[in-house]
Amino acid sequence: MDEGYANLPTSHLLGSVPAVTQDDRKHVPPAAQDAAATSRLQEFPPAPGGNGGGYRPPSGPADGDVENQADWKGYFNVASYAPYFNVDTDVVVDRLISSIYPMDGFYRKIDANPDMYGPLWITTTLVFMLAAFGNYATYLMQNKKDLDIWNFDVGYFSWAASVMYGYAIIVPALFFFLFQYFGSRQSLVRFWCMWGYSLFVFIPASVLLLIPVEFLRWVIIALAGGASSWFIALNLKECTEGADLMVLIASASVLQVALALFIKVFFFA
Repeated sequence: MDEGYANLPTSHLLGSVPAVTQDDRKHVPPAAQDAAATSRLQEFPPAPGGNGGGYRPPSGPADGDVENQADWKGYFNVASYAPYFNVDTDVVVDRLISSIYPMDGFYRKIDANPDMYGPLWITTTLVFMLAAFGNYATYLMQNKKDLDIWNFDVGYFSWAASVMYGYAIIVPALFFFLFQYFGSRQSLVRFWCMWGYSLFVFIPASVLLLIPVEFLRWVIIALAGGASSWFIALNLKECTEGADLMVLIASASVLQVALALFIKVFFFA
């Protein structure tokens, strides 16, 4: 090397980038080193915002259910549930058929990809059908002399919405926490999906309940309630295979029958 270059300082040879020596590293506080190491262990890829932390909704149901997210605020984030509404019509139709024929392995079909689209529209459709057909059934059952005093009861809509939406949301959540308490790790979204599809059988039943024959109405609602109860029992038994939770399964079945009786007594009396 030329003797002139050998006498130049090292920083001149390296340009404008200063060299970091072992002595410089000693001046970095240990807390800063730990913080830097921890930041590199954040979830990858980082959440939008560039800080590497915070709640990141799944890109699809395969990324994990809402209850598996690190941040409990994900339960109340609308974006968390968006993937569960991205479902094909063919899939929904297949699940509707499976809800009528419970031996078709419904829980295995929703295990990898539960949806909320079907349960939402089933419940909404049922609300309007119970309110409308309940009023019309009352009209058909009235004696001719009482037709002049018959009027449309708008209160049926509020009752139908309160009961159906409340049942479809609260009952699955209640059993989810009960199963968790007794040591059975389940999925809240799958429970919402399963209970939502269990209500589908009441949609054709509400049409048949327009028949103005009381005996046939009781037969129809008994069959619908039994089918819905059997559907819930079979799928709960399948998802809790190996666990002795028959008391909870029986309780869920009884609630389905109770819902059927409520529909008959309140809307189609």
